[in-house]
Amino acid sequence: MRCPFCGADDTQVKDSRPTDDRGAIRRRRFCPNCAARFTTFERVQLRELTVIKKHGQREPFDRDKLARSIYIALRKRPVEPDRVERIINSLVRQLESSGETDIPSDMIGGLVMEALASLDQVAYIRFASVYRNFREAKDFGDFVGRIAADGD
Repeated sequence: MRCPFCGADDTQVKDSRPTDDRGAIRRRRFCPNCAARFTTFERVQLRELTVIKKHGQREPFDRDKLARSIYIALRKRPVEPDRVERIINSLVRQLESSGETDIPSDMIGGLVMEALASLDQVAYIRFASVYRNFREAKDFGDFVGRIAADGD
């Protein structure tokens, strides 16, 4: 593993343990070259996934990009990070076990919307505003009105 601080190729593992959900191995590493310490995570990847964007563009699936979008929607919301990681791991497992290697981006967006709807309504609306491309305040009002009507 390359050191993120000095770029040296020879780093040492000082401690390994499974994460709380047992979905990854957390490794504490040490770089003998610059004496830096850092953490890496090792996860099982069942298959290589490709995301097909709305305009037909293809790009490799990026778990970190999925996590960033969820964390942005959840910014300043009272949701435990462990719960968010479990949701992200669940979404990735769903995608990997779908049997498909080419995943439409709208399928990923739909799965994230479902997960956020059950987790936090504010995050759900935030994510929907980007995913559904709200253009004006009326779009927010219509969407929130539909949520309120569904909840009754």
